[in-house]
Amino acid sequence: MDRKELEQRRDELTERLRSIRADLASGLARDMEDQSQQLENEDTLLEIARVTEQELRDVKIQLRELSEGRAEE
Repeated sequence: MDRKELEQRRDELTERLRSIRADLASGLARDMEDQSQQLENEDTLLEIARVTEQELRDVKIQLRELSEGRAEE
């Protein structure tokens, strides 16, 4: 990926994490059935967040390496 693509990917991943964190912070519904579904979804969201954070770290490393001249653009 070139710098522009990496920057776009970084922005996409940052927005995805923001959205996931907002979903996780929204709290549980009052209805027990809805709560059950939300708790199941929470595990999935946490895993997606973990993978997204790792990919974001990788993209940031690649961008830093480009800035330091250690990788070709």
